[in-house]
Amino acid sequence: MTLTLQDVERLARLARLALDPPAAERMLGQLNAVFALVERMQAVDTTGVAPLAHPAELFTDVALRLRDDEVREPEQRDAMLANAPASEAGLFLVPKVIE
Repeated sequence: MTLTLQDVERLARLARLALDPPAAERMLGQLNAVFALVERMQAVDTTGVAPLAHPAELFTDVALRLRDDEVREPEQRDAMLANAPASEAGLFLVPKVIE
């Protein structure tokens, strides 16, 4: 799949981006390079290859290092709430935005 300059201009308009002509030309080259890479990847024969959720699945003897789930920062609720315009019961009060 190859994009044209008109495609890039349309995408920029849909994304509400202001692209001048030199920037649109650069974007065209970059997007076409990405699509060329995707086409090359799709051309690889992957029959017989099992899908993986994570690359570590390849190595069954490797254990992931996990850190202990412990609190590393002191309690700062009161200091944070001191800057709030309104708070109640340890929570920030904000205006209602959904009617």
